[in-house]
Amino acid sequence: MSDDHTHVQEFFGARAADWDSRFPDDGPAYAAAVAELGLRAGDRVLDAGSGTGRALPPLRAAVGSSGVVVGVDLTPEMLRAAVRAGRDRDGRLLLADVAALPLRSSSLDAVFAAGLVAHLPRPAENLRELARVVRPGGTLALFHPIGRAALAARQGRQITPDDLRAEASLGPLLAASEWRMTSYVDEDTRFLALAVREG
Repeated sequence: MSDDHTHVQEFFGARAADWDSRFPDDGPAYAAAVAELGLRAGDRVLDAGSGTGRALPPLRAAVGSSGVVVGVDLTPEMLRAAVRAGRDRDGRLLLADVAALPLRSSSLDAVFAAGLVAHLPRPAENLRELARVVRPGGTLALFHPIGRAALAARQGRQITPDDLRAEASLGPLLAASEWRMTSYVDEDTRFLALAVREG
């Protein structure tokens, strides 16, 4: 396992047990972001870097009982927390790396990724892997329940010009990874970049 993976697993593993209690008011923001994906009944959607599965209930509600919801995370403790919260009822949980998804090419309609992009060790390659599993015309939502500036302030740091999530950086990165960015919002109350799978 790479050092990047070990670091991510250690960071999130140590925080999994109380993760949801640290962010108790995020539910409406997740639901609103999922709504912007434009999912329909019967769609197949991946929650990439699903953590404790906070996106799984709104994803299930969007695709209905005929849809498929899969949550993938690298950290076993996060997936166990999702099960304890009962969110495994809303989607199938897989311990896997988004860099090598155990899913067929073009098998999904959409990917939802909350807080994921900042933790990708090779962003272009990893976003290309997300594109691989989504059909042409399918959608991607890169989401965070607070914006970049508010998150930086919470973490005691400043936003730098080379921030991966800056619109000027993210648009070309997505384009190089078989996605076309269709909208970008970075407010105190949310970060949401939507993209469509090219091809």
